[in-house]
Amino acid sequence: MKVLFITPGASWATADVAAGLQFGLEANGVQVIPYLLDQRIDRSTRWLHYNWRRTKKRHPEIEKPNVADVFYQAGINALEMALRHQVDVVLAVSAMFLHPDVVILMKRAGLRVVVLFTESPYDLEKELGIAALVDGCWTNERTSIDDFAKVNPCSGYLAHAWHPERHKPGPQPGDELMPTHDVLFVGSAFHERVEWLSAIDWTGIDLGLYGSWESLGSRHPLRKFVRGAQVDNPTTAAMYRRAKVGLNLYRTSKGWGKFAPAVERAESLNPRAYELAACGAFHLSTARTEVAEVFGDLVPICTTPAEASELLRDWLANPAGRARAAADLPACVAESSWVDRSTRVIGDIQSLLQRWAA
Repeated sequence: MKVLFITPGASWATADVAAGLQFGLEANGVQVIPYLLDQRIDRSTRWLHYNWRRTKKRHPEIEKPNVADVFYQAGINALEMALRHQVDVVLAVSAMFLHPDVVILMKRAGLRVVVLFTESPYDLEKELGIAALVDGCWTNERTSIDDFAKVNPCSGYLAHAWHPERHKPGPQPGDELMPTHDVLFVGSAFHERVEWLSAIDWTGIDLGLYGSWESLGSRHPLRKFVRGAQVDNPTTAAMYRRAKVGLNLYRTSKGWGKFAPAVERAESLNPRAYELAACGAFHLSTARTEVAEVFGDLVPICTTPAEASELLRDWLANPAGRARAAADLPACVAESSWVDRSTRVIGDIQSLLQRWAA
């Protein structure tokens, strides 16, 4: 099978999902032709704005390029690449920054297009708009399946996974160069996370925050715990292996800001849950139905900041208990790597190709 693989427009988080899926597909013998949408968006942004600035000197009435212009130019060459390589299918991850006209033109050209959606239920409305255009899709959130089935009968649930080359238990070469914290969280500063972490008493606890925390004011009480900006996925795994306790905080909002609407329902594990377990990293988690289903009592669940504060101090004082739980975590996700998940993707695509051929 030959696949044109369109990576996400974002360079973090969803890009890690794409890297894992590509690794899994290639491990299962699929020929993958990557189309790096995030890099193309960056180049298109600079090229369009450069030419706009030059042209407006002679033609001041010319309109400034907008986001849709950038996304279209960044994505349209995927059509040419798919036709040139005569791929069996075009597979996009996320597709939030893939211009819908690109998908429409691919379909007109006779190409088959499928999408792995990674932002359910947070960007469900946008995802459903793309789902209605493609031949098949998967969602990362099991409570969203019915919504997708209404717009595309070839929809399914594909749980997240871990990368076999990045997420390994026990000390790995280079881990010793990573910082060590009592408690570690790597992620973005969504409003509910900021409020939640701010309500915990961190006295005497070395908290390390990494990721997108630029929105915190210079005098915010959490500012002193921000130790770094975005870190790549292998570095994140190494730091979690080194931390005494990791945190996995699930989003509850659909966007940024204090007044962002809350998601109505969500049950599925995020990528970090699988990655932490595969690394044998002891961690606490906020509530999702699949946490208990997959990990039992190996991952303590905290429903309030007060409960989290108590659990953190109890577990920080119990290194033997942390070690026992950490040793059992990898077995919980042993069959949930991206190599395993990719067999489902390949099987679904083959079934769709046979159906289309018939």
